[in-house]
Amino acid sequence: MRFDAIVIGAGAAGMFCAAQAGRRGLRVALLDHWPRLGEKIRISGGGRCNFTNLQADRIERFAGENPAFARHALRAYPPARFIELLGRHGIAWHEKHRGQLFCDGSSQQIIAMLRAGCDQAGVHWARPVQVKAVEALAPGACGGAPGAPAFVVRTAEGELRAQAVVVATGGLAAPKTGASDLGLRIARSFGLRIVAPRPALVPLTFDPGQWRGYAELAGVALPVVVRAPSAAGAPAFEEDLLFTHRGLSGPAVLQISTFWRPGEPLAIDLAAGRDLAQALLAAKRAGRQQLAGALAALLPRRLAARWLAEARYAALAQRRLAEIADRDLAALAAVLADWRIVPGGTEGWRKAEVMAGGVATDELDPRSLRAHRVPGLHFIGEVVDITGWLGGYNFQWAWASGFLAGQAVCSG
Repeated sequence: MRFDAIVIGAGAAGMFCAAQAGRRGLRVALLDHWPRLGEKIRISGGGRCNFTNLQADRIERFAGENPAFARHALRAYPPARFIELLGRHGIAWHEKHRGQLFCDGSSQQIIAMLRAGCDQAGVHWARPVQVKAVEALAPGACGGAPGAPAFVVRTAEGELRAQAVVVATGGLAAPKTGASDLGLRIARSFGLRIVAPRPALVPLTFDPGQWRGYAELAGVALPVVVRAPSAAGAPAFEEDLLFTHRGLSGPAVLQISTFWRPGEPLAIDLAAGRDLAQALLAAKRAGRQQLAGALAALLPRRLAARWLAEARYAALAQRRLAEIADRDLAALAAVLADWRIVPGGTEGWRKAEVMAGGVATDELDPRSLRAHRVPGLHFIGEVVDITGWLGGYNFQWAWASGFLAGQAVCSG
């Protein structure tokens, strides 16, 4: 079977790209190995799909070796364009938190819209089908112009040929949705450089011995400011933190996990920017309160009790504030505002929302997502070394990179 373009991966980026290319009059085939269409879209946002963020065109909200690589795509297809598309399809949405946009209804509305776009563009569906390999053929072997690139995609059901191939296979995160390393294997087979993949937007875990005293706090949540002080240029995130039996989770930890590296510490302000020293001194002046009660008024009660149960604070815990020196209260507040702790690892691909790393951006043209050294071969979405913040940024990268490649594929 011969096509102008073959898109491998029918997720967010792949379906969006295939529809764009099909609308240009190209003969497009869309392949996927998973029996359920758009599974990662379906489960996202608690089933309502956090489809973009109002600030998702800000390049500083992305990570990778060279986040600026994404600038051209995000400018070509900013969040407003996807919001406009939803309006044309009658999909209602709402802003939930810090620019995060969700469907009022179900994430199935997004999947149905993307599928309809492909159908209307005449895209040929081939799913579920296992892709075995992608190989380059002699230029022009698919009947295109002399010298045009050509590829064969070998599948368990036979061969497909095309002038161009777009790899939109996603990353390794969330294997229950069909995640695989196919895109990375295709890139390696053509000699493209890969930035080592790692789980991102993922809970962090600790050695059981180190975490024994904190496991009892599972379920406790509070707003914090978290940093990865060893990561140069990494942002600080002011979000909620959640204690778990194995470590830390919640939006704050998922965000910082993209920038954290094994063996490095986290710096957590458990007061979320508040001046705890001043608050404790004010409580000292105001009455006959004990330290335990005063701290429990400023932090979750279980966390305050656990903190004061440490040997270094045991002598202070039951004393009245009036009996505690100001410097000791200030020292306690300083530690709470800069809790340094070294995670032992992450919850891995099973709990990760995205993959960091992937096809190195210096291998690709930012205006077309085409490989410099392999004309006609494009990579889009999560398989590329561009990772957005939590909250709709990675979906926007999927739409924007898919749009750009869909406009550029087979364009010479």
